[in-house]
Amino acid sequence: MKRIAIITARGGSKRIPRKSIKEFCGQPIIKYSIDVALASGIFDEVMVSTDDPEIASISKAYGAKVPFMRSEETSSDHASTADVIEEVLQSYKDMNIAFDYVCCIYPTAPFITPDKLKKAFQLLQQEEVESVIPVVQYSFPPQRCFVINNEKLEYKWSEYANMRSQDLEPIYHDCGQFYFIKTRAFMQERSMVTQNTAPLIMPETEVQDIDNEADWEIAEMKYRVMKLK
Repeated sequence: MKRIAIITARGGSKRIPRKSIKEFCGQPIIKYSIDVALASGIFDEVMVSTDDPEIASISKAYGAKVPFMRSEETSSDHASTADVIEEVLQSYKDMNIAFDYVCCIYPTAPFITPDKLKKAFQLLQQEEVESVIPVVQYSFPPQRCFVINNEKLEYKWSEYANMRSQDLEPIYHDCGQFYFIKTRAFMQERSMVTQNTAPLIMPETEVQDIDNEADWEIAEMKYRVMKLK
């Protein structure tokens, strides 16, 4: 049962230029994704899908494979993660190579550990599970959010206004770190989130969206704390 880790790292990042290879706590951030995928020992292939020669060169230097470059179509701002994964799988198929499991890993995900990948794979091996996604609970209940109408604040859902936080249903969001999926299910649904997706719940201290420079600094602080544990 062959398994592949696909690290998606296009060169055209807008909000943080050269984001995939920007230095994070002393190393190019993509190195963390490559290192954990290799260290997990669960993949037959660890590759980087990129359209950028510099990213390709750095990735290969750290042990990942770049057997082909990403197409122009899947390098655009409008291409989805599923588009990239499908292209990679088809390119391997053209080389007569197939995989039973696919793990899409983002290049800016330093909080992933080999143990987290192993736990996700263990969940995925259960018969009723088709995909696994790390998620984190919202720190504040979204049910009690505000909206602004005519420059005035009002509850989006007034029925929750006086409910205690602990009485509200916990709501989670994607950590934006990795997706582990059975290839058969992916090809059927063309989505990283299948009808049978299991959660891998992460602590908030090990999750951080990195969309701007402030996010980057917070992520570095969280990462240092995580490494001290």
